[in-house]
Parts: sequence; C-alpha cells; structure tokens
Amino acid sequence: MHDTDPRDLESFATILAGDLPGRWTSQYHPDHGDTDYDHLAAQVWDMDQTAHAIATYGVFDCAVLTRTDDGARLFVIDNFGKAEGFLVAAMAPAGLPGAAYAGVREPDGLAVPADPFHAAEAVTLHLLPRYADAVAHARRNAAALASPLPDQIELTWADDALTTPVPESAPLTKLLAEHGFNHDTAKDLLVLPGDDTAAQARAVRAVGGRLAELGVGVGMRHPARPALAATSPLPARTAPSAARSR
Repeated sequence: MHDTDPRDLESFATILAGDLPGRWTSQYHPDHGDTDYDHLAAQVWDMDQTAHAIATYGVFDCAVLTRTDDGARLFVIDNFGKAEGFLVAAMAPAGLPGAAYAGVREPDGLAVPADPFHAAEAVTLHLLPRYADAVAHARRNAAALASPLPDQIELTWADDALTTPVPESAPLTKLLAEHGFNHDTAKDLLVLPGDDTAAQARAVRAVGGRLAELGVGVGMRHPARPALAATSPLPARTAPSAARSR
C-alpha cells in the first residue's frame, strides 16, 4: 500500500515511475513561486495538448521520470483546467543535432487520470511505443548525417570471439565499442571476446537492436574452411592379366 496521495504531482509521479516497465526514477521539481522550468519544458517532445498547456499556463512545478537503462525521459505536469489528472509527455533525447529531428513525428503526450496505475497502463500501451519509434527515427537521421551507413555488418566467428571489419562510419564504430568490441590493431578488426558467453550473447542482442533502429542489418557467419592441400594423384592400378601361367 502507498501512503502518498496520488492526486499530488510528486506522489503521482513517484508511483507512476514504479509501475512502468523497466527501471525508472522520478525527480520532482517543486513550485518555488518565482521559478519556472522553461529549460525542461523546452525539451518536451509534443506538438499537442502538452505543448498547448505549457504555452498557456507555463511550468512552475513538474516531475521528470528517467529510465535508467537508456536515459529515456518523461515529463509530468498537472492537467490545467481539469478537476484532476495529469499530462505525461516524452522528452527529446539529449545529444542529437537539431537536423536529426527533421521528418520525425513527435510522440505527443497523453492526458491521464489521477490514478497512477491506470495512467501507467495508458503510457505503456500508447506513449512509450510512439516514443521508441520517434527515437529510432531520430537516431537513424543522426547517423546518416554523420556518415553513410552500410546496409549490413558481418560478424564472423573466430574461435570463441566475434570479429567484424572496422566500419567506415564513426558512429557505428562507437556503438560497437560501447557494447564490448575491442580494436585489434594488428588485424584491424573489432573483436567481441567470448570469455563470458552469456555477456557476449547479451552484447550481440543489444547491438542487433541498436543497429535495427538505424536500419542496419547483422549477418553472422563462420570463417571459410581452408582449402584442402593438393595431393599427388595415386598411381593407376594395373588390371590383372587375363592369361594365367600354366
């Protein structure tokens, strides 16, 4: 049982964070009377009712929910003009250039009831999928701006390790390095060690997911078998004579 009042923004956001899929934290920004939160409101990824509420009423208290796994953020404010309820909207990911958002549809927020459990269901079913699609689109744009991306990268088994040529795309090289690929300078390959097979499998799944967001496929192959060594032909067998000596 929660001993907090979900009609209060801080309490509502705390309970909501605990009921969303994944691991989320909640940070409440209180109303100090002379402080606004325009720097946070400017990051809200919405062109619908949340943007309208911010433009009409301003933001003097709010909560920011952050998913610890990937840094995704949600913005929570009162639903002004309503007896109860809140507005929940996505916040744009940090670190992407403005041009990366060109052509990306905003994952507009939701008006949710004051019941945080019903609100979590609505956010999970409707807002988070739109948010994931928009982030993936923006990341593809950002990667394309940085350098052209290949259609696919090839991962090759070498003993227990996985190797791939160093991509020409710096963002792809960075992505692979972030997931455990080390640069073997002697062979000029990126290598994912297989000392811990469970960690290796997790890294491959994570890399595959991130590359899929960028529109890049992953091929898995074993190295080509070495050609058989050439051998001298066997001498021809001589057929036995049909005539027998008597």
